[in-house]
Amino acid sequence: MTRVAFALFLVAAVAVSVLALTGEPGRAALEWMGWRIEMTAAAAALLTLFSALLFTLVWRGVIWIVEAPRRAARARAEAKRKQAIEALSRGFLAVAAGDGSEARRLAQKSAELAEDAPALVRVLAAQAAEAAGDRGAAKSAYNAMLGFPEMRLAGLRGLMQAAQAEGDKLTAVRHAETAYGLARTARWAWRALLEARLEVGDWAAALDLVQGALERKIVSPVVAERSRAALLAASAASLEESADPKARAQALDFATQSVKLKPDFAPGVAMAARLLADDGKAAKAGQLIESAWKAEPHPALWLAYRDLKTNELPKARAQRLAALAALKPEARESRMLRVESALIGGDPIAARAAARLLDQDAPTARFAGLMARVAAANGEADEARAWIARGIDAPQEPDWSDLDPEGRAFAYQREDWARLVGSYGETGQLIHPRHERRERTMNDLPELPSAYSDYAESTPFIRAAETGGAMMPIPDDPGVFDAPPIPDPPEGGPAPRRNSGARRRLASGSRAAK
Repeated sequence: MTRVAFALFLVAAVAVSVLALTGEPGRAALEWMGWRIEMTAAAAALLTLFSALLFTLVWRGVIWIVEAPRRAARARAEAKRKQAIEALSRGFLAVAAGDGSEARRLAQKSAELAEDAPALVRVLAAQAAEAAGDRGAAKSAYNAMLGFPEMRLAGLRGLMQAAQAEGDKLTAVRHAETAYGLARTARWAWRALLEARLEVGDWAAALDLVQGALERKIVSPVVAERSRAALLAASAASLEESADPKARAQALDFATQSVKLKPDFAPGVAMAARLLADDGKAAKAGQLIESAWKAEPHPALWLAYRDLKTNELPKARAQRLAALAALKPEARESRMLRVESALIGGDPIAARAAARLLDQDAPTARFAGLMARVAAANGEADEARAWIARGIDAPQEPDWSDLDPEGRAFAYQREDWARLVGSYGETGQLIHPRHERRERTMNDLPELPSAYSDYAESTPFIRAAETGGAMMPIPDDPGVFDAPPIPDPPEGGPAPRRNSGARRRLASGSRAAK
């Protein structure tokens, strides 16, 4: 207001000055209580302006004096508010640092200072109690939040986490259900309910939760689609071994729905192919596998494709597998399948040619076994033994571990399917529980005939395989190296040992591997 009055004064002063300069000053007279004052109009105007300005300044001064106590109170409140904010900030930092005692002290201080942030004070008190390990105080703080609508979700989440820490799963689920009913976008509540359903293998309820999350826009359509595909495959797996025809028909329906959602999801495709083949629909099963192979080859797929027909000749089967590999020729699995198909078709030369296209750096046990079979098929027994020696300590392939020793693909346990739903839904990546648990898989390495057992374990081929050196061919009959004669043992005494520098004679002649 003072600024407005001063601006008006300046405008009026300029106007009066302009009027005086024009030569028309005018006259003004004032009579009051017998007094008469005469002056020019410009002087009267300036006097009036100065009087108004003076009155305004006096009035503002009076108001400033009157409001001094209120201003002091506001200053004290502002200082207190700043102290409360500082205490809250330091308290949350102490919680983050895990200093429970300091966090509780600052929570108490902020409770005494803060007047306009009770929600933050309650949250800090609860978290400080958790950091200090006082679960009872933390639960009391979270329970107190339930009485305030704006803090109910925070209180429910805290109570759910406290119940989970105590192992009380039923109470945790109850709090999550309450929160999920209150807020449509409470992802943490949805996730807790989903994990609880997956833990007990309630795939139907989990499917409903995923559909609800999609409708509420908690998850994206891509995540929902992948999660549903994995859940449908898990539902099919739970019914696949049933003797009831209706249950198996339901399993086939679940597996088919899974493939429709994600045609490249290997567990769902392999299961649908098995069930379709059992139902006499091998052609349709083959189409599913071919579509999945184009997108993401997996060893379980070509094994299922191989077993779709059981009455064909080896050459026909080899041609069929080679056609599958040609659907995605650049993939590693396709290149390995070309080697397998050549071996099945009885063409060792083609198998050797296809094997040369494989990357032989850091071979896996499965790769070493394949190379051993190629060498054995070409009559190279020493090389086959060398590859077997390399494969003994070679790492396993995660995808190959999805096959159990009986050749069943994705024979997962319930908790494995639960993990797969979460992992595949969020990232689109498969898990390999058998690989993680180091369980036995299908045999990687071939068994050579027993006639090979008389090879010395220290042959240069084996040493080269173990050290990673070049594997040079060894002649079938290298001859016998001269060695000092071995005297007859004394009567009743032990036989003398052969000189360590003498070499043993290697078995000669090529032998075919089994």
